[in-house]
Amino acid sequence: MRSAPTLAPDAAAASDEWRAGGFGLYVHWPFCAAKCPYCDFNSHVTDRIDQQRWANALSAEVARLAAEIPDRHLGSIFFGGGTPSLMLPETVDAVIRAARAGWGFANDIEISLEANPTSVERGRFRGFAEAGVNRLSMGIQALNDDDLRRLGRMHSTAEARAAFDVAREAFPRVSFDLIYARQGQDRAAWRAELREALAMAVDHLSLYQLTIEPGTAFGARADAGRLRDLPDEDLSADMYADTQEISDAEGMSGYEISNHARPGAESRHNLVYWRQGDWAAVGPGAHGRLTLPNGRVATEAHRLPGQWLTAVETAGTGELPRALVPRDEQATEYLLMAMRLSEGVDSGRLERLSGSRLDESKLRSLEEFGVIVRRGGRIAATADGRPVLNAILRELAA
Repeated sequence: MRSAPTLAPDAAAASDEWRAGGFGLYVHWPFCAAKCPYCDFNSHVTDRIDQQRWANALSAEVARLAAEIPDRHLGSIFFGGGTPSLMLPETVDAVIRAARAGWGFANDIEISLEANPTSVERGRFRGFAEAGVNRLSMGIQALNDDDLRRLGRMHSTAEARAAFDVAREAFPRVSFDLIYARQGQDRAAWRAELREALAMAVDHLSLYQLTIEPGTAFGARADAGRLRDLPDEDLSADMYADTQEISDAEGMSGYEISNHARPGAESRHNLVYWRQGDWAAVGPGAHGRLTLPNGRVATEAHRLPGQWLTAVETAGTGELPRALVPRDEQATEYLLMAMRLSEGVDSGRLERLSGSRLDESKLRSLEEFGVIVRRGGRIAATADGRPVLNAILRELAA
């Protein structure tokens, strides 16, 4: 990514770079009722959860981090997982209270929680809202029952719609996820399903192309040749193009590769990641980034739930040893994440982080190919460039 001339980095300015992305809190709930065959997240199936014990441990971790970096205000909290809607509302309330006591909240704080649309979880929605959650992100994934079964989901389309209606009454903001490029799916089926989803949508949709990850049940089936009828690369690319075209026409443009929103309804918490702000992270396997007096550090927690819980209760922290993130790695992280956004990269900020400018000849070449655009001090992928973003990043980061 480096190119002459090299600029002298401003250490004081660099210590404030996180402010351009904001400050959030990520809370990882590691438990699920069942493991989906496509999922490679840190999630575990168990029948017994001591909710009070987990509430105490998560709250203690929030308090520990708040004592370390006290002079901040939270702009967002995100309960992810796993399946956070399996938490009791009282558990969610305890964590939110600890965060408020430790940092204080921005006036317009966004507090999101991921949920599945089963009847058990749907019954807790009002309790989550009373605890302070003001944005729900629902894992619907498909709008037909056959594909829901193939994806290992535990709800039906009717249950998803019923849960969505309850969520709209309980929360001012509701998003939901769909997966496309599924087994046996063609363009006409996806276009019809997407239009159906857009007719339901409030202000935000996450639309992901199915990827087969190593270590998942789908990965094992694919390796054994038993995962049939997946769309090929050309069909998947056509489905991506359809997604952009139809969503744009409905006023839900893609502000990030897989995320679509009406103007002003973007996920503020996820923007913290993509804009390379700071985020505290608690819970098993949670990863965070914090800017401290000695530099920016990467935090990571014990991955196994029992190990993490025991560590918090006996050692006073569930964190593993921290790693300092060198400035060149910070610059690369910012480039890789911010280029996912339609707004792109702030070239001045990238220069401050890296101490150098991107190669002008590479930028001109990519502009001539029509895959990037430069405007207002920013570099962004064009509509033609976003499907080949990985190739663009390889070129710019080299």
